[in-house]
Amino acid sequence: MVGRFAPSPSGRIHLGNILCCLLAWLSARQQEGQVVLRIEDLDTARCPRRYARQMEEDLRWLGLDWDRGPTVGGPDGPYYQSERTALYQAALEKLRGLGLVYPCFCTRAELHAASAPHREDGQVVYAGTCRALTAAQAAEKRRLTGREPALRLRVPDEEMAFTDGHMGLYRENLARNCGDFLLRRSDGMFAYQLAVVVDDAAMGVTEVVRGADLLDSTPRQLLLYRLLGLPAPSFFHFPLLLSADGRRLSKRDAAAGLDVLRDRCTPEEVLGRLAYLAGFNPSAAPKSARALLADFAWDKVPQADIRIPDGLF
Repeated sequence: MVGRFAPSPSGRIHLGNILCCLLAWLSARQQEGQVVLRIEDLDTARCPRRYARQMEEDLRWLGLDWDRGPTVGGPDGPYYQSERTALYQAALEKLRGLGLVYPCFCTRAELHAASAPHREDGQVVYAGTCRALTAAQAAEKRRLTGREPALRLRVPDEEMAFTDGHMGLYRENLARNCGDFLLRRSDGMFAYQLAVVVDDAAMGVTEVVRGADLLDSTPRQLLLYRLLGLPAPSFFHFPLLLSADGRRLSKRDAAAGLDVLRDRCTPEEVLGRLAYLAGFNPSAAPKSARALLADFAWDKVPQADIRIPDGLF
């Protein structure tokens, strides 16, 4: 069994990131599995290396260790996505060889201005505007726009269903609910959907623990696993942590970040209170990660988003 924690180091980690790492760590360690730390820094401008080094130091302070990853090493590195682009390019070429990749010249502004359907979360369901471009038409668009296109994957009109280990059955028709999705952006940066599938397969990850905001990414990733001939892991999505007024936590919430919390809490206090909110610590009493192993169980974790009461941290 191999679990993983795969943060994007665009700032100091906050309580939501810590809960993700804690749940992934507990689930893996309970099964006597390994933990991989992978740094998802495809956007190197937003994710400077110093943030990743600080994140490693913060995780060690919390007592959350890993078996493979930066500074630790391992057989399936490098463990920074920014150093793994050759693997993503190889996967892209395989998909291209299947005739499933096409260039897209639509800008973000054009997509949001279009009359294409929008999902409840505001994301545009891609209408296939560039799907039928001939090679000559694509060359002319490239000449007129003066830029390289993004690359999209043709998705089938097919329902993808899976049973999440925590949230239960989830299904989505990719053509109707998502549309052809990006594999590589117009600036050359590979998309999350492709990179995460390639990396989890290459690193032998058998269990993915992540926030419920990524639940609807899973059908896209399951399609990529199938097309690339790769084994898919099991998935466990957990509820998001919200501020007391119901806002989703972000790195802008200074009070929830470790740069503030480390000055006023011990590691055991941070983990004990998080575990209490997540349902598997009977009280908010301080506990180490290893002490929480005895009480952790997925059926104790709520499915609805969790608000952090004022004053708890």
